[in-house]
Amino acid sequence: MVTPRRSVLFMPGSNARAHEKAKTIDADTIVFDLEDAVAPSAKSDARSLVLTALSSDDYGHRERVVRINGTDTDWWQEDIAAIAKANPSAIVVPKVETPETIVHVVAEITRHAPNNTSAIWVMMETPLGFLNAADIASGHPRLTTLVIGTNDLVKDLRASHTKGREPVITALGMALLAGRAHNLTVLDGVYNDFNDDVGLAAECKQACAMGFDGKTLIHPAQVDTANRIFAPDAAAIDEAKRMIEAFTAAKAEGKGVTVLDGRMIEELHLVEARRVTAMAEAIKER
Repeated sequence: MVTPRRSVLFMPGSNARAHEKAKTIDADTIVFDLEDAVAPSAKSDARSLVLTALSSDDYGHRERVVRINGTDTDWWQEDIAAIAKANPSAIVVPKVETPETIVHVVAEITRHAPNNTSAIWVMMETPLGFLNAADIASGHPRLTTLVIGTNDLVKDLRASHTKGREPVITALGMALLAGRAHNLTVLDGVYNDFNDDVGLAAECKQACAMGFDGKTLIHPAQVDTANRIFAPDAAAIDEAKRMIEAFTAAKAEGKGVTVLDGRMIEELHLVEARRVTAMAEAIKER
């Protein structure tokens, strides 16, 4: 089963108007944020508002996810106590640096809600987190997704945000390697200038070419660009279908390879072709 996560939009947990707006935005996933987007004095109110959003039937196809506060804060256990029984699609844990953090969070979820089935997503945001990417990616069976936090990474590296992202490209690659090695979804970090459509499109194209599954976003205006770039286009879908048909015909004749448009096609090429067609169908069915 393929789940589109082309556009993963963060919404402040304390902003009720944003929650209502999210019901009309064509994002694949809405992340209700209890962490960075919520002031300390508003944490409690934010939990109540997020619970209301999780209980609503008005979000349609949109996957609903909650980002809790980090386990180094005084708020994360209260976050879990409040939301675990609501069973969001996933719970995002920020600034994960070791697999033990995931185990600790899952234990707390289970303590409050033994029947909770929320997936665990982790934010990869620190140098140590990226250095431990492989251990984190295999850290728990409920872990399904790695989310890149480039803003914190750039800060910790004392680097700069640049076009092409050379200062963090090694870290991005390490997260992708770990994620793919353990069959996880991997989501690219946010693009900060929501008025720069050209820059956003360029970064989405780079991330798509690298292998990311989608883009985390900070503004509704960014959703359409991410949806377009991370979806297979008509040409890619057509090629994938023709590849599958050609290889199926060759296999029926007892052949292990075939030729399509002058290119040698083997079984390994079918994996991506099937993923493309499955993704296209999932987007269509949405």
